[in-house]
Amino acid sequence: MSFVERLVCSKCGTIYEPGKNPVMCRRKDLGRLDVIYDYDGVSDKFNRRSLSSRESRDIWRYEELLPVSSGFAVKLGEGGTPLIHARRLGENLGMRHLYLKDDTRNPTASFKDRAMAVGSAKAVEMKKSHVAIASSGNAAASLAAYSAGAGIRCHAFVPPDASAGKIAQLLLYGASITKCGQVKKGEDATVQAMLAAVERFGFYPCPSFGPFNPYQVEGPKTIVYELYEQWDWKALDAILVPTGSGCLLTGIWKGLRDLRELDLISDYPRLVAVQPAGNQALVRAIQKGTPFDKIIPEPYPESVAGGLLDPYPWDGDAAMTGVRKTHGTAVSVGDRDILRAVREMAAYEGIFAEPSGAAGLAGLEKLLSEGDIGRDEKAVILVTGSGLKEPDRVIGMLEGKNAGGASRESRKRP
Repeated sequence: MSFVERLVCSKCGTIYEPGKNPVMCRRKDLGRLDVIYDYDGVSDKFNRRSLSSRESRDIWRYEELLPVSSGFAVKLGEGGTPLIHARRLGENLGMRHLYLKDDTRNPTASFKDRAMAVGSAKAVEMKKSHVAIASSGNAAASLAAYSAGAGIRCHAFVPPDASAGKIAQLLLYGASITKCGQVKKGEDATVQAMLAAVERFGFYPCPSFGPFNPYQVEGPKTIVYELYEQWDWKALDAILVPTGSGCLLTGIWKGLRDLRELDLISDYPRLVAVQPAGNQALVRAIQKGTPFDKIIPEPYPESVAGGLLDPYPWDGDAAMTGVRKTHGTAVSVGDRDILRAVREMAAYEGIFAEPSGAAGLAGLEKLLSEGDIGRDEKAVILVTGSGLKEPDRVIGMLEGKNAGGASRESRKRP
């Protein structure tokens, strides 16, 4: 039984019936179609008692707050990742209550599995035979895996410097790969190519950007549900979120609102957006109070954190709202600090994160030094992707290079 009441365009307010399965606003205004639920109906089935009796540990244990039935899902074991008390790392930072939500444990080794499990299930429900995605690698690898399980053809549009680990996954899952040009003057060639393919061939678009697929945005919400279950529904002070397009941060904010609407939590933790210094359009907007529609894309984004190089924050409107409503903040971090965070997370806690996945730790260290987060606070860092995704950059790091190989941060700006 679906508890979706309607979908509403975040930009123009147009309302859509869920049974018609809209994917993008018909006005083509790049508004995200936000999924609205019947919370009264959900509350009868989704509560602490019912959750405690459920055996499933994947994201589908939260089916009432997802926009598609689990009957359409390819289940690879997505979700149910551990919340780790980072005792040694916390001791090094002077924090007793530091936790890592380790989403490297997902089937394709990144949090994107939560999004693509939901997005691909909707494709199955809609009887789609071809899906298309624009991605730096993680989301594409994830969608390709779920497409393989569903017998759907996946068309991935990726940047020319997508890592070898991510390309290997795409190849093995049988995806069609198109390498596009680098970002120039804030325009992402992968997104342009994906939209052209959708327009010409009628492919189902499923990138991890809300304006092009509203269903996948709902998958990352499950991080929040798991987090509070694992934390025994107690209050948290801060959640640090690696941020590129803003889709993950939007999902976290949506999840917190869901729990508040259902009276499962009483207070919001502060949301902290963490971006690399070489791609911080959203951070600048939050810090300066710039309206979302006035954000200027990063013309030539560059960073060792390749997964956070979306030049435009497609879901920045909701991400900014989440930061503001939770009295959170935003911070940018340099490549040197990100690489140090990769080393520290591995050395102190045995968690091997890719640079994008460790950016939250770099952000925490900066905020601690500036006094914006207290060392007595209960903080959770989202670890979003495995270091095995980018062996070339890890090798470069160990050899003392900036990040190695043909990664974007080594490219000279024109």
